[in-house]
Parts: sequence; C-alpha cells; structure tokens
Amino acid sequence: MTILVSIMPLFWWGISALILLLFISLLMTLSLYRRMKRFEASYITLQTFNSGNQLEPLLQNYIQKVTQQDQELNTCNVRLAQIEHKLRASVDHAELLRFSAFENVGSDLSFALALLNQEGCGVVLSAIHSREESRVYAKPINEGHSTYTLSNEEREVIEKAMQGQKI
Repeated sequence: MTILVSIMPLFWWGISALILLLFISLLMTLSLYRRMKRFEASYITLQTFNSGNQLEPLLQNYIQKVTQQDQELNTCNVRLAQIEHKLRASVDHAELLRFSAFENVGSDLSFALALLNQEGCGVVLSAIHSREESRVYAKPINEGHSTYTLSNEEREVIEKAMQGQKI
C-alpha cells in the first residue's frame, strides 16, 4: 500500500502539470489567433484602397504594362539602330561654292558642289562655265579625299561640307 500512496501524488502531479501545459498552449493559441486576425485585417486594409480597388490586380496590370512597354522599347531601339545606320550612309552634308572660273566671265556661274555622308564619302560636282561652253565634272570622295586631282574650290567645298554635325 505504501507504494500506491507514494504513486498517487506523482500521478496527480503529472496530471496537474499536463493541465497546466494544456492551459498555457490554449492561451498561446488564443494569442496567436488574435494576432493573426489583426494581421489579416491589416493585410485587407493594405490590399484595398478607398476606391474599393485591390492592390494585387492593379500591380499585375502595371507589371503587364511595363513588360509591354519594355518590348516596345526594344523594338524601337532595333528600328532606331537601322535608321541611324542608314542615316550615316545617306547624303546629309552638302555645300555649294560659286566662283568665276575665268576672268572674262562674270556672275560666278561656275560652281563646286560637295554631297557627302557622315563619313565624308560621296561626290563632288564641278561645273566650269565659259563664254563658249560649260562642262560638268564628278569626282568620287572617300573619307574627304579623292583619287582624282581636286581644284582649290573643290577642296574648300569638301572641307566645309565635312564640318557639319555628325550623329
């Protein structure tokens, strides 16, 4: 019997400890439940604006728009690169110089015309006007120089044309 009497108090101590642990876990559960409800209310407040719109669909819409604009920007960059390449090869530097080739002919009817792209490649046209005839010459220009002999007026008009702004 002494064994049973000594076991009983341990049994009740164990049950008391178990009840105490259950009570503590119940308090923790209730505390966590209240915190979760407050968090849920804050989350709903964050997700919903005064107008009634929810944040997540708006963000998804903006992400989709930004993605679409990024694709359009890439397309524009490709097109712009092609246009700039074509522009560099196009004639965009032109210069005209009128002069009198001969002393007995007035009015500066002779001229030199340089038509160059941004790299200084193109053509220089020269027209020499006299009383009896007019002659036109065309000379290719590569990087501001020609394989043909250039007159002073042609060199001057090429130099002026190459001073233009480049892209």
